Amino acid sequence: MSFARKTSAGYLVNHLARLFAAGLQARIKPLGLSTGTFPIMLQLWEQDGRSQRELVQALGIEQATVANSLNRMERDGLILRRPDDHDGRIKRTWLTAHGRSLHGPAVQAAGAVNDDALAGLSPDERVVLIGLMSKAIATFGKDKDGQDKDEGDG
Repeated sequence: MSFARKTSAGYLVNHLARLFAAGLQARIKPLGLSTGTFPIMLQLWEQDGRSQRELVQALGIEQATVANSLNRMERDGLILRRPDDHDGRIKRTWLTAHGRSLHGPAVQAAGAVNDDALAGLSPDERVVLIGLMSKAIATFGKDKDGQDKDEGDG
């Protein structure tokens, strides 16, 4: 099968992701957030006090990228990093009051980007699209038998 942009799932998903990112960036930049910090903020709004390792695992982002983002976020007054109560080698990341206060406006901005992007779809089409994307994400790392590619035989 030959490659064609208009029928390539990878190309189309990547293009859509860039459009979403640009729309999100435009809406959250006035809040002092970026598309690089937003996923970390989402994780911390869900569960404050995570370690850098936990953030890396949850987001699937390189450790160095998360470390650089956390440094910027701390500089910008969004987070504080403190040693873990039980293991001083681990630093926990905590939202500041300012970081917590951005939850509502930032999530509202992201919802508006989603609404704009999906405005041409019916409610049923939206459900189907989200379901298919979720299914593709869940099966991306599986082999043809549905097993995780990283799992060994023994």
